[in-house]
Amino acid sequence: MRTLCSSTLIGEFFVIGFAGLVAMKDASLATSTVWWVCGVAMVLSVLLCGMITRPGGVQLGWALQAGLVVSGFFVPVMFFLGALFAVLWWCSVHYGRRVDETKARWAAAQGSAGPDAA
Repeated sequence: MRTLCSSTLIGEFFVIGFAGLVAMKDASLATSTVWWVCGVAMVLSVLLCGMITRPGGVQLGWALQAGLVVSGFFVPVMFFLGALFAVLWWCSVHYGRRVDETKARWAAAQGSAGPDAA
């Protein structure tokens, strides 16, 4: 799960940065505010890469996904990209857990065979 979720979060890191560049073009938004918000979101996305397997890591990831969708009110294309990354996040969590379970079953089967099985 960690690899899939981390890949999604690193992709979000870049999308958040590019969205910040687009948001800077809006005269009604202060540049410093845009970069504070984007900077915090970018740092959170990188920090979450290391927190995925810890309690609350997946939930923080969902909060980041919600933030991306809400950012569509300032950069309209983020409605689409936020929804896309929310789907990617769900797939990363769902299928990542399946892969982890399959690996654990395989490891248990290999361990139960023992060295004398050959």
